[in-house]
Amino acid sequence: MNLPAGVLNLVNGGKAVVDAILDHPQIRAVSFVGSTPVARYIYSRASAKGKRVQCQGGAKNPVIILPDADLDMTTRITADSAFGCAGQRCLAASLAITVGDAQASYTEAIAQAASTRVVGNGLDAGVQMGAVINAASKARIEQLIQLGADEGATVLVEGRSPRISGYEQGYFVRPTILQNVDPNSEIAKTEIFGPVLSLIQVETLEEAIALINNGQYGNMACLFTSSGAAARKFRYEAEAGNIGINIGVAAPMAFFPFSGWKDSFFGDLHGQGSHAVEFFTQTKVVVERWSQKDWSRKF
Repeated sequence: MNLPAGVLNLVNGGKAVVDAILDHPQIRAVSFVGSTPVARYIYSRASAKGKRVQCQGGAKNPVIILPDADLDMTTRITADSAFGCAGQRCLAASLAITVGDAQASYTEAIAQAASTRVVGNGLDAGVQMGAVINAASKARIEQLIQLGADEGATVLVEGRSPRISGYEQGYFVRPTILQNVDPNSEIAKTEIFGPVLSLIQVETLEEAIALINNGQYGNMACLFTSSGAAARKFRYEAEAGNIGINIGVAAPMAFFPFSGWKDSFFGDLHGQGSHAVEFFTQTKVVVERWSQKDWSRKF
């Protein structure tokens, strides 16, 4: 199927081009996905011009592991979430919050999963994780790992400066685990956008939920448990737009809105589902009155 001319346009450029789009009177709706500072800027400028705006920002996605969680399943799923796509997706798990006795067993299991993940060219057979997007991304991720270490976290699994045979010039960062991360540290709040999982320990589910709710972002939060009561509590109390129970990436099906909260989203109507249709639809209400004579002429 061919699109009519003018339906799809690609415009390249920097801030001047973006500002021209945000200010142009014939552009009536703006949808954006990117970092929170840019999302906030685009939302403020475009909405001030009377445009309809939806802006999806950053995230710091937590997963909570209770002692009654299935350890093998939880480890596999959270490893896939944190390290799949080299951690470069908006719903990648970034914080693993262990509750009570879950700490020892989960820490050992996730460290084993991270250290044995096969890294290389994603087109090669058997490879489980490829490179990050570019040199700047690799440098930023490694700087943030160092920041975590400087703030007192233990680098339990080291992923910096790996040597990948045959791809020595590639932009690779192996899966990395930071242990004993302070919830108030910068590394616990900053979106890394790379294959780095930070471990935080609390004693109760209530503490874990409070930690999530005190965070800046609200894109996704997941709970691993075999308790229906714990799952019910988490569903209602966790302040995030996409909630997962025994799910590592709580990505909704396309017919549900992608429901980010707090600094993860600016606007009213989210992307996907009915929200997306409503966002790009201008509604009209028509009210008519006809006399009996006019009505008969009409038909």
